[in-house]
Amino acid sequence: MVHGHQKHDSSLPLVVRSCDLNRTINSLCIYFMVVAGMFAIAAGVVLFNDTAIGWSACLASIATVLASLAITCHTALRTYAFVAWVVCVVVVAIAYPRSFLQIGSIKTVDTLTYLIQIAMFGMGATLTLNDFSRVLRLPKGVFLGIALQFSAMPCLGWTIATVLALPSEIAVGLILVGSCPGGVSSNVITYLAKGNVALSVTMTACSTLVSPVMTPLMMYLLAGTSVAINYVDMFRSILLTVFVPVVAGLICNFFLQKLKLPQSTTERYLATISMIAICAICGIIAANSSAAIQTVGMVLILAVFLHNAIGYFLGYLGAKWSGLNEADSRTIAIEVGMQNGGMAAMLATSVLKVPATAIAPALFAPVMNVTGALLASWWGHQSNLSIEDTSFSLDDHSGTVPE
Repeated sequence: MVHGHQKHDSSLPLVVRSCDLNRTINSLCIYFMVVAGMFAIAAGVVLFNDTAIGWSACLASIATVLASLAITCHTALRTYAFVAWVVCVVVVAIAYPRSFLQIGSIKTVDTLTYLIQIAMFGMGATLTLNDFSRVLRLPKGVFLGIALQFSAMPCLGWTIATVLALPSEIAVGLILVGSCPGGVSSNVITYLAKGNVALSVTMTACSTLVSPVMTPLMMYLLAGTSVAINYVDMFRSILLTVFVPVVAGLICNFFLQKLKLPQSTTERYLATISMIAICAICGIIAANSSAAIQTVGMVLILAVFLHNAIGYFLGYLGAKWSGLNEADSRTIAIEVGMQNGGMAAMLATSVLKVPATAIAPALFAPVMNVTGALLASWWGHQSNLSIEDTSFSLDDHSGTVPE
């Protein structure tokens, strides 16, 4: 009797574990199908020319909007809503570029710099001085990540452009997006992947703050023979568009804490504003490059995908070879692979003044968000993190990831 009871108890965890595994697999499959379907629709829209879009563009736009709404409303998938809306906005912008390029008498391309400043201010407003003090506590991860960010990604962009024999202006755009700092959405993807959110926030902030020096330098070294690189102009533009808003946001957060306002609520609103700005940036960039994207087609999509995916691999491999734990390795992989495409597009149009160089950044944002979400889904369901590796808690920085 006792033995039978013990046998029943020992088998119960196996049944529960099996049910949990089935639910996890089902959820992951549903999500994968939704995202894969959205990506296929996006690729299909790219293949159409201006005269052939018609109903296909309409149906594709409706499908992505409905899919985004479904993901936003689904409790289990809600965390991926930001990724879904980025892809949705890009698809609609490619299908109907005129709707995104002008609002009344305002040309939306002219607002790109301001939107990036809003997004950067929102990021800065979720930071504290404690985020920068982590450089002293986590020096190896921070410096390794930044070193890979500004060496592997620019060189990888140059290599892929050379191997695929991309036109020089397109190649410059790929190198440019590789020379930019980490994207803001990397913090969300790191959280979903059970990485080290604190390290991700610190890396994004630090790479952004050193970008006024490193981005023009890497562009001068790798793309200086293809297009005229004015180091001073690029330095000034990045300083005003990225560096100053981040610092202003940091100062704003400092005073908000002094006023003892509810920090979680304030940061949630600021994060939401940043995400809306990022979606608008992606839409404007995609609309402005719509015709070129449809002309270049799958070759550029392949180049951008390889740039992003190999970036993840090199970041993870470099972190592992340096002896970092699993959570930190995932974080560095995501930080290295995900770039600030909005900043790259802004530099392409306002500093380089070569519209074709903005095409690669226009595609990089939706591609990296889709691949990042898929990678986070896979890593998030892995169970190979040891106790000392599970540094994905948001206790140290609860405002970074919006609910």
